[in-house]
Amino acid sequence: MTVKAPDARRRPRHQAPRPPAVRRAALPALAGGLAAVLALSMIAAVGLGPVSIPFSDVAQVIGHRYLPGLVDTAPTGPRSVIVLDIRLPRVLLGAAVGAGLAAVGTVLQAVLRNPLADPYLIGASSGASFGAVLVIIAGLSPFGTLSLPVAAFLGAMATFSLVMLLAGGRGLLAPTRLILAGVAVAAFTEAVTHYLVLTSPDKDVRSALFWMLGGLGGTQWRDIGVPIAVVLAGTLWFWTQSGRLNALVLGEEGATSLGLEVHRVRRRLIIGCALVIGAVVAVSGGIGFVALMIPHAVRLVVGGDNRRVLPLAALTGAILLVWVDVGARMLNKPDEIPIGVITAVLGAPFFLVLLRRADRRRWQ
Repeated sequence: MTVKAPDARRRPRHQAPRPPAVRRAALPALAGGLAAVLALSMIAAVGLGPVSIPFSDVAQVIGHRYLPGLVDTAPTGPRSVIVLDIRLPRVLLGAAVGAGLAAVGTVLQAVLRNPLADPYLIGASSGASFGAVLVIIAGLSPFGTLSLPVAAFLGAMATFSLVMLLAGGRGLLAPTRLILAGVAVAAFTEAVTHYLVLTSPDKDVRSALFWMLGGLGGTQWRDIGVPIAVVLAGTLWFWTQSGRLNALVLGEEGATSLGLEVHRVRRRLIIGCALVIGAVVAVSGGIGFVALMIPHAVRLVVGGDNRRVLPLAALTGAILLVWVDVGARMLNKPDEIPIGVITAVLGAPFFLVLLRRADRRRWQ
């Protein structure tokens, strides 16, 4: 008796396990709700700081500037300057940084099939810190006010290129080799960075350490265009690749059986992650745990399908970092706490819980 194999043409390619019907039905409402929460959070965050501004005044100032036909009057003077020139670009950048970190974390955890994967594993974050600290301590300014972000981006790309070179044995890109190469390169660059900080003049140490711990202080409009554009483009592209991410989660054999060129797709996705991380870290410094926490939190709600996880993780990451930045401004005012300190305080317990989880069914 002959048994016919199932018709592969009827089976969608790169299909991930479907989440429960309740979760599927709630997804559009959840995405819309998160977008609304993000918008309200950004308006509220603009009004919070050493000088508090009422929510209504913030909405009027922003509406009068960008929707003049709908909002005729708005507060003027110092409040308008604080809203439009100081806090609004900072909040926009914070949302972009949070979205970018969460999106990259989602992609890396799928590509490497490692629930603990984050941007530090590909060396980009440590390389950016090295480039930025080198500029701060050496007093270099070849690009004027853009010297710091340019140096951070170049440092991220340089260390990432080294990781790829070390990991790409025989033209292949195995996740284990990539992780080991990334850890080794990150450890080396961090050691050099710490040496530069320890041997630098006292006046430079505080600036270097504050940058390494992450922060959005001093953000101006000229700083936000490139990172926002890169994060938007990168997140959209990642979302178009979400079917391939679902296939990669199945493992190399499973993805290959679905017709996926595993090593080529993996390489492209990791390069995309490095570009997004380079653009983000160049303007925000080292901010840890966001890329680790958010994807897992979103998967607990909507399941493991990256077509759903990616956009929701980006929105959730943006909301989280907007409010973390508010905490950085408010908890020790008029001074600021580095954002990386707050995310570490929030993320370390999450990381420990994650380590204790023995259930790996979400990755099967």
